[in-house]
Amino acid sequence: MSENTTKIIRMEDILDNLKPTADDKKDSKPKNKNVQDPGVIKGKPKSGRFWKSEKTKFSSIIKTKGLKSSFEKKQALREKLLRVKEASRERIAQKKQEVEERKQRRRENLKRQEENRQKAEIVQVITNTKKLKRMKKKQLRYIEKRDTTVVSKQ
Repeated sequence: MSENTTKIIRMEDILDNLKPTADDKKDSKPKNKNVQDPGVIKGKPKSGRFWKSEKTKFSSIIKTKGLKSSFEKKQALREKLLRVKEASRERIAQKKQEVEERKQRRRENLKRQEENRQKAEIVQVITNTKKLKRMKKKQLRYIEKRDTTVVSKQ
C-alpha cells in the first residue's frame, strides 16, 4: 500500500508558492498607466468604428532638427527675398499708376466731350421775357439757362 500512496498537497501551499515576492511586484508594475504593451491585441472598439486607428499623442512623435545652413547662405537668402519683395512692390506701384492714368484720361475725355457738346448747341437768346410767360409748360421744359459770355466767345 505504501507504493500506491499519493502525496497530498494542500491548497494553501500552492497559493503560497504562486504569491509574487516584493522584487517581482516592483518589476511587474508599469511606470506609466497609459502605456500599453505593443503585443497586446485590442478588441473591437466600443463605438463600432473598426476603421478608426489608434491615435498617438503629439509629444510622442519623433521630431528632427532641420538642416542648419551657414551664415552666408542665410544672408544670400535674405537678400534674394528683399529683391523679390522690392520687385513685387514695383509691379504693384506700376499697376496702380496705370490705373490712375486710365482714370485721368477718362476724366479728360468726358470733359472734352461735354465742352464739344456745348459748342455744338444751337443757342437762341430770348431777350423778351414776356415770351416766357406766354409759353406752355412743355415748351418751358426744353429751355435751359446758359452763360451768354461763353456763347459769344465762339
